[in-house]
Amino acid sequence: MFNTIFPKIHKEGYKFLAISILATFIVLFFSKIFGLIFILITIWVYYFFRDPERISINDDSYLVSPADGLITNISERSGPEELRLENTTYTRVSVFMNVFNCHVNRVPTAGNVEEIYYKPGKFLNASLDKASEENERNYFKIKTLKNNEEIIIVQIAGLIARRIVCEVEQGQELKQGDRIGMIRFGSRVDIYFKNKKVLAKLGQNVVAGESLLASD
Repeated sequence: MFNTIFPKIHKEGYKFLAISILATFIVLFFSKIFGLIFILITIWVYYFFRDPERISINDDSYLVSPADGLITNISERSGPEELRLENTTYTRVSVFMNVFNCHVNRVPTAGNVEEIYYKPGKFLNASLDKASEENERNYFKIKTLKNNEEIIIVQIAGLIARRIVCEVEQGQELKQGDRIGMIRFGSRVDIYFKNKKVLAKLGQNVVAGESLLASD
């Protein structure tokens, strides 16, 4: 119960939370009204960087969501040219994270991190389709343990996002639902896959590491 109300926070949030708490005390000294506003901001900062435990299905016949948020796109697309996959067609599912969602990202299935590629870019609204080509982004190519298929995950910075955090290394083996990083302050995560049945629906709210996106 305690961990549900007060989940642990991601290490990226320590600095922001400390600054917010300090600012709150300073403002409270001069104004209770504005101090109350800063208390609410501090609570928001705490919950933005929350990093709750998640329980995955632990079945690699399924892909779980890599992010909390709203499914804004399900379509057939060419793979990312940054990973030399532009001549391969994948199903792409996009999950948009607003500033109230948990922003810790997770791997959809067990596999090995075959390649990581970071590309600087703009900070357009992450819900826009062109954000996948113009915004700052980080690519993961995962080779699944079950059938050696490629799963592509793309972290895409958003309008006010200013840092993509990658927490895994090339060659690392991951279990389904393991943390792979986070994006600060509003963003999107795309997942590319083949030969699977899409279970998720457009407009559905999903939970990273738990909600089922696709199955064999």
